Amino acid sequence: MARVLSVMRVPLIVAVALLACALGGMRKPLVETDVAYATVSDRNKLDIYLPEEGNKPYPVIVGIHGGAFWSGDKQGESFIYKNGLQRGYAVVCINYRLSQEAKFPAQIHDVKAAIRWVRANADVYGFDPERIAVWGTSAGGYLAALAGTSGDVDGLEDKSMGYPDQRSRVQAVVDWYGPTDFLLMDQQDRETGTTPVMGLYHDDPKSPESLLMGAPIQDIPAQVRLANPETYISPDDPPFFIQHGLADDYVPWKQSDGLARKLQQVIGQERVSLHLWEGVGHGTGEFFTPENYAKSLDFLDEVFKNNR
Repeated sequence: MARVLSVMRVPLIVAVALLACALGGMRKPLVETDVAYATVSDRNKLDIYLPEEGNKPYPVIVGIHGGAFWSGDKQGESFIYKNGLQRGYAVVCINYRLSQEAKFPAQIHDVKAAIRWVRANADVYGFDPERIAVWGTSAGGYLAALAGTSGDVDGLEDKSMGYPDQRSRVQAVVDWYGPTDFLLMDQQDRETGTTPVMGLYHDDPKSPESLLMGAPIQDIPAQVRLANPETYISPDDPPFFIQHGLADDYVPWKQSDGLARKLQQVIGQERVSLHLWEGVGHGTGEFFTPENYAKSLDFLDEVFKNNR
């Protein structure tokens, strides 16, 4: 009888070990990298991070990298998933076409295609399609703001990229030091006595803004206005959280101030948070601290978990 029991224990031990491994694996966040959300460009890739804890469906943060529209990578926003996961958010960091590959509006087309992909795959990953935020820095902040205000604007959407039955509207925006009104950037620098980095003015044909638009921005003002997030502000826009340093010599802080004021006039002051920092530059260390991450995440918690 003892021999029979010892034999029976072997598969039982194996089963217990396998179960322990499975449970251990479940405690690790699921990560998938370089998933294609469209096939127009090799840049149409995203990384997915799912939290260890929290209840499905997960609210989602779509992270959008900066880089003056001509550089950058989704891994540059690693701080978003490293902190968002701890709050129970799923995080999707995306790449988009850069200005040397495609001109505006390709970049916002890509962002919105990624948002539609998230909604279309909500059941697969446990995403909540009704709780999607965008969080971007610099050029990514601009794209986050534009995604927030333009919602379902047909002219800024290319549904041939996939999932045309899904909406691209988001429910919250975190915009760190992004530009908005390209046509005013040099004027605002003059008003604050700021010298642009390396003496490259925004109106210059080689500026990041001109390269994005495909021509010197002051030569095509009508087209540039179509690229301005402020153009599309409407009462149904989502809540915004905006941060900008007052010593920023890349993007004038008045860009964020102007956006916030216009948003407040239309969607209400209580739905727009603006934080301007004395002595803080463009993407400097003050932004990348646990205390500052918490401010953006507290805002998102208020929107998604407390029904702001």
